[in-house]
Order: sequence, then C-alpha cells, then structure tokens
Amino acid sequence: MNNKLIKKACVIDDDKLYVSLVQMLISKNDIPVELIVFENGKLAFDYFNSELKKVSPDVPEVILLDLNMPVMDGWEFLEMIESLMPLMNTRLNVVSSTINPAEVKKVQTLDFVHSF
Repeated sequence: MNNKLIKKACVIDDDKLYVSLVQMLISKNDIPVELIVFENGKLAFDYFNSELKKVSPDVPEVILLDLNMPVMDGWEFLEMIESLMPLMNTRLNVVSSTINPAEVKKVQTLDFVHSF
C-alpha cells in the first residue's frame, strides 16, 4: 500500500464505545474517510467475501480488528480472511485489550497482519 490518503476504513468490533471513539476522532479531525463498521467477524467476512466477487471490488484500505467478539471472534475472522488478503490492498491491524503474551505472539506470527 502506498502513502495515498485512505478512502475507506473498516472497524470490526462489538464495543460500541470504541466504535464511537473512532467515529468521533474521524469527524473531529475532518478526515475524509468512509468508515464501515461490523459488530462481529461473520458480518465482516461475509462483506469481504461478497465484495471480492465483484468485477471492481471496493474494499477498505485499513481494517481495525478486535479479537474478542460474539458470533465469530477475531481469531476465526483471521483464519477465514487469510486466503483473501492477497486479493486486497488492505492493512489489517489487530486492536485488542488482550495482555495475554501468547495471544500477542500468535498474532505477530501472522505475516498478513500489519500491526498489533
């Protein structure tokens, strides 16, 4: 991904306070980005899977992913999305409150994850 402005970003998180904070920061700083939000990994994966079947897919340049969510958590999302990442020009960032060193290490072994 080059250094151009981000046009579209995605938050995958069930924490309404965190999502509101991201939305507020974007708004207050007049950042011209379209933000799409999913409250669990399944909704997000279904979106990406569907979008990538289109002739001209419109996927976000950045994903902010929480690990702990209902329905499909971040770990399951990472397993499912891994095969689709080469088709996207997207930086996937894990944003989680976990302090478990094993979880941090596990995420760091995933080469398609940009940052934790």
